[in-house]
Amino acid sequence: MTPTATATGRPSAARLPRAYLVWQCGALVSKVGDAALYFGLGWAASAHGGPAAALVLTAVNLPQSVLLLAGGAVGDRLGARRVMIAGDSVMLGVAAVLALVSWRWGTPLALLAAAGLILGTVNAFYLPSSGSMPRQLVGDEQLPRALALNGVTGRLVTMVGGPVGGALVGLAGFAAASAADSVSFAAVLAALIAIRPRYTPPTEPRRGLLRESVDGIRVALGTPGLGALLLLVGGVAGFVIPVTSLLVPLLARQHHWPAAVAGLIVGAQAAGGIVVGVLVARRGSPSRPGLASAFALAIVAAGQVAMGLAAEKTLAIAGAAVVGVGVGIFTCSLAPVLLGAAPRSHLARVQALLVLVQSGALLVFNNVLGAVAHAASPSWAMITCASVITACALAALLAPAIRDARSPQAS
Repeated sequence: MTPTATATGRPSAARLPRAYLVWQCGALVSKVGDAALYFGLGWAASAHGGPAAALVLTAVNLPQSVLLLAGGAVGDRLGARRVMIAGDSVMLGVAAVLALVSWRWGTPLALLAAAGLILGTVNAFYLPSSGSMPRQLVGDEQLPRALALNGVTGRLVTMVGGPVGGALVGLAGFAAASAADSVSFAAVLAALIAIRPRYTPPTEPRRGLLRESVDGIRVALGTPGLGALLLLVGGVAGFVIPVTSLLVPLLARQHHWPAAVAGLIVGAQAAGGIVVGVLVARRGSPSRPGLASAFALAIVAAGQVAMGLAAEKTLAIAGAAVVGVGVGIFTCSLAPVLLGAAPRSHLARVQALLVLVQSGALLVFNNVLGAVAHAASPSWAMITCASVITACALAALLAPAIRDARSPQAS
């Protein structure tokens, strides 16, 4: 996610706090490990066929979707840093065990599904807290630059993590990717132990976890226009995120490309987003984020068509880069609108709802796209994604709540 311009039209030039930079460095190493693990998980699952690969991804998204609201409430109650330290500690051990077990017995579908269930459960508590950290480590005037840095590093990780995951899997299999992820968790654990949040949410009377979870929905939906934006994000996520995690491995196998090529395709999409993120960090995001998001989705659809029709790996890589540019513009345009309005007392809960709409969409559409890829071909599944994204672009243009959206700083 990336920033809007400040009242002067430019991002704040003040240096970001040291605690935020330390956290970003630790998170950067951890995200590289995560990207390698997720690539390895998708690649190993794709060997069992499209429906099996979708099943493994569903194993990640099912517990994540069910537990997200509770995870957000826990993050606001206990503090994001404490929840993240617990989650990273658990995942360090889990990744190490996965490396040992897969090295000894390979990657049967049951092991991959079990790994997905554990990852999804930890993510349900970790992601809302992680998403709230920029608001807790920097002041509001620096939030655009902090989000820009977070978005650029995230895409950089995806660009590097795809090829790294492909290389690790190609050289030593899923066990190598798991071992690398286990080592990476030590870096973010050290960073989290070393820092303290600059801001902490105000203390609220405890009313029970369920009531606190529901209260997050009330706050999010009580913000004018936020419901329509969340619906758009969910629709887009359902037909953009599976491209790299599900369809790229299946496309690579369809064309008999090696894992390293699939990793390059994933990296090319991230590279397109990095270019956009750097430009937005320097010059500010669009003044009409709703219109910009519609334009961005048209770009995404065009890139997906190119990937679906590609017979050569170079065209698939180019199409992925175009998709990355469109996704970058979309997230840069809407991130401030979605994230800037949350009260500090509900940071993790609003983040949980944002992740939930995406996870819920993936829970359904990973299986739909896996079935389409199996019944027709991965190429047709990619064309299906492009068709739905085109419809989302039209919806963004026609819905006033999206078309006329403004960022808080620009209001």
